[in-house]
Amino acid sequence: MFRKADTKIHFVGIGGMGMCGIAEVLANMGYRVSGSDMNDTEITRHLGGIGCDVMKGHRSENLGEADVVVVSSAIKGYNPEVEAARARKIPVIPRAEMLGELMRMKYGIAVAGAHGKTTTTTMVHSVMMAAGLDPTAVIGGRVNSLGLANARWGKSDYLVAEADESDGSFLTLTPTLAAITNIDAEHLDHYGTYDNVKRAFTDFCNRVPFYGMSALCLDNEGVQAILPNLTKRYTTFGVTSQATYRARNIRHDGLVTRFVAWRLAEELGEVALPMPGHHNVLNALAVLAISDFLEIPFATYAGALASFEGVARRFTVRGEVGGVTVVDDFGHHPAEVKATLAGARAAFAGRRVIAAFQPHRYSRTRDQWDEFPSAFHDADSLVMCDVFAAGEKPIEGISSEALIARCRGAGHPDAHYVPRREDLARWLDERAQPGDLVITLGAGNIQLTCNEVIERLEARLGAATKKNLVRVAESSATLGR
Repeated sequence: MFRKADTKIHFVGIGGMGMCGIAEVLANMGYRVSGSDMNDTEITRHLGGIGCDVMKGHRSENLGEADVVVVSSAIKGYNPEVEAARARKIPVIPRAEMLGELMRMKYGIAVAGAHGKTTTTTMVHSVMMAAGLDPTAVIGGRVNSLGLANARWGKSDYLVAEADESDGSFLTLTPTLAAITNIDAEHLDHYGTYDNVKRAFTDFCNRVPFYGMSALCLDNEGVQAILPNLTKRYTTFGVTSQATYRARNIRHDGLVTRFVAWRLAEELGEVALPMPGHHNVLNALAVLAISDFLEIPFATYAGALASFEGVARRFTVRGEVGGVTVVDDFGHHPAEVKATLAGARAAFAGRRVIAAFQPHRYSRTRDQWDEFPSAFHDADSLVMCDVFAAGEKPIEGISSEALIARCRGAGHPDAHYVPRREDLARWLDERAQPGDLVITLGAGNIQLTCNEVIERLEARLGAATKKNLVRVAESSATLGR
């Protein structure tokens, strides 16, 4: 008879954002879980605290009596644990395949898309919890309502998961319900062409069974392009009048975004979402489509979103010092940056917006070179530090200094280059005045600038009236991604 306690699963790179949640869920299911990581972090210590055997560094002896080895996508080239597992004929599988195995055991709900999938997945989890459905969740970001964890073990048959399209591995998932927030020309280092990206999302939707459904954003041109090739059931959401689930009368009330939700010709009611930005309205509509399929009452859906606590580094207000508001956001793609700054402009109408941006990876910066200059138009002042390499080698001609020159050439009146991230706080402090909004953007380590600039502002303007400093778990959540 199969016994979970007799099965040992070993994770190589267990501290990574995509790995730790799966490890936590499997440990809570009763499997023996071990893992290794190069760093001792709050994440690895948390896993050790729930019974996982976590070792620092990668060595062949770490495998022990592992029955299967799960490998992080961050593990490149030779790894002694992977090589030892193969020599011993122990199965070695990527992280996404293990998530796919988890989903086979459950009623899977998977959220994919170039942008917004972490927030949308977290919203789905929150609404299902409010409805008493108690889902298991594996999410790609630190969830505020989970104490900055990114996973939980639920007692029901539901599994809500974020589907990572970056390397095509989301095609190992078998969801009953799927959602696509948008499709963009991202991850071309893997896919080669935008047509291949769209083909992968088409295949993802067509993996849904006949009794399932995909919820698709009709406002997005990439999504529109794949519709003729879909063979399985789907519904649509968006602001466009052709969508099944729509938002009307969108209003911005500080950090709260309000809209009236419709399903075809039926007005369902008002939604008050404690997050700024048009993009979050679309995320909420994706959740509405899924909630409706699950027969969750609209009042439950709206109530859950009204109290939604959000995700770390998604328009997180870090502090208020002398009339200066400091906000941090994960946005690093031009579309994300543009949406976040537009949301900032709407939420803090009439205030000067000072944006500090750290490009992420040379390859990403190269691939999105032409889109970046127009992404910063809603920032009154822009400062950019050097690219966060995330292990990549520099690419000739691709630099923050050159990108700032492009932004100036595209008409930005106040764009500046500060090479070292460590010098950003001083630059921001010298310019920020009462009434300004300072926002840090990027997927590297720019969030650390929030703490630094708040400390400088306090020294100049007095004690903060609100302070929510970056925690270790958050700062380690994106480093090296």
